[in-house]
Amino acid sequence: MIHLDYRDARPIYGQILDGIRDQIAAGILRQGDKLPSVRELAAELTINPNTIQRAYRELEGMGLIATVPGKGCFVCGQVDAGAQERQQLLSEFERITQLLLRSGVSKEDLAALILQGGNDDA
Repeated sequence: MIHLDYRDARPIYGQILDGIRDQIAAGILRQGDKLPSVRELAAELTINPNTIQRAYRELEGMGLIATVPGKGCFVCGQVDAGAQERQQLLSEFERITQLLLRSGVSKEDLAALILQGGNDDA
């Protein structure tokens, strides 16, 4: 099941993409499993079918799913766990960075922290 958070900075299609990718990485969805149709998932999540279509198109571009005309979309690949974790960390970093900037932390201070590399004694 994919859960959408409308307060999340990521676009809805990105949340769907991440949700399916997470399910593939966790082994919930396995190679050969059929994904819900665009219309089914759009109705389940009560969102526009074009949003689902965009997520499916990107997943297909990543080689994680394949579309079989007249049959639907099927899982065809596995997610590199390291790449998945990096992507999640980068998404979280981006979200936190936006919160820090909105709260008054300067870009220069953020850049200094990055250059410092997380070392307290640098």
